[in-house]
Amino acid sequence: MHTRPVWVEISRGNLTANYRALRALAREHLSSAPQAPPLADPALLGVVKANAYGHGLAECAPALAQAGAEWLGVTSVEEGIQARSVCPTARILVLSGVWDGEAGGVVEHRLTPVVWEAFHLDLLEAEARRQGLPPQSVPVHLELDSGMSRQGISPRGPAIEEILMRFHSVSALRLDGVATHFSAPEDLASDETERQRSRFEAALAKIAAHGLRPRWIHAGNSATLLHGAHLAPLARAAAGLGARLMLRPGLSLYGYAPRFAGAGADAAREAGLAARLAPVLAWKTRVVSLREIEAGEAVGYNAIFRAARRTRLALLPVGYADGLGRLLSNRGHALVRGRRAPIAGRISMDQTVLDVTDIPETEIGDEAVLLGGQGNESITAWELADLAGTIPYEVLCAISARVPRVTVD
Repeated sequence: MHTRPVWVEISRGNLTANYRALRALAREHLSSAPQAPPLADPALLGVVKANAYGHGLAECAPALAQAGAEWLGVTSVEEGIQARSVCPTARILVLSGVWDGEAGGVVEHRLTPVVWEAFHLDLLEAEARRQGLPPQSVPVHLELDSGMSRQGISPRGPAIEEILMRFHSVSALRLDGVATHFSAPEDLASDETERQRSRFEAALAKIAAHGLRPRWIHAGNSATLLHGAHLAPLARAAAGLGARLMLRPGLSLYGYAPRFAGAGADAAREAGLAARLAPVLAWKTRVVSLREIEAGEAVGYNAIFRAARRTRLALLPVGYADGLGRLLSNRGHALVRGRRAPIAGRISMDQTVLDVTDIPETEIGDEAVLLGGQGNESITAWELADLAGTIPYEVLCAISARVPRVTVD
């Protein structure tokens, strides 16, 4: 099959190494924290939502499961069904609730949904009755809103009491886990995470008072895991319920550390953490045409690039429809023959032009790297995010589904 020369390479080796490095780091944090008695190792849920942050769920989910991930995290039931098709035995957590018509998929594909609305429970209980399922046969994780005000049930007021009363011995639903989401764990100057953790721990005590004993407690993403300050308190809170702590790394699994800010940030320490991770994704294309223009001639829409000298241009068959953000026009680079070639003019829907005047040996067919390394040079998602005024999550997730993912090593 012939395809246009635009593709993404996914390194299974780097993904597996990142997972193992993060698991080792979590253990290091807990072993170095003052605690008695010793705390159990936390589990790591591999977040593969949003097509594995643009890396390809079908490629990444099995690699993480084989590396030892006990759980995989997806956004929706639809993603959960896709993950189940490539990971027959993994535990799969649906992070964004259940909607009308999805409960059958939850049960059929052995998914575990995050719930917080009464109607989530209604849908699941109705499906369990329809199928004649026995008590305690449908596991769910309850999300508590500890201060992010996005999803989750408030730990204060009557609503949580009503929800907790739904988990009784003859209900088909089983409270398998309890979770919350921290809004700013990378902001070390803020005490917001401390406040959220305190609210979460108080809610866990309320859950225990109802006689409920979930198996899993989870409340941390990449920043929580990498910094480590909250792991021991969370692990102790989990142990108090007879549960195990689980962490939910996302961005770090794919090779990028979040940037910490505030008085507690340590640039050297952050660099050391980042060095333990390796980017999993490389985005590549090829030069498909070459031309020369004279000084004063323009390139692309709106003539925002005008040659200051006789200029050699290379055409790449990739554009913003593939996820190469238009904000990188006249600002970003690609790597050709191990050197940086600046983007010349506007990025079009399907095409981008490079100025390769200073790489005169460039030929049609040469590989051009948009993200990743070539020779001694590299372009990272953080670099593109900084140029576009966004975050690496968006850069990675924006890579279009029309760009094929190819697994390497």
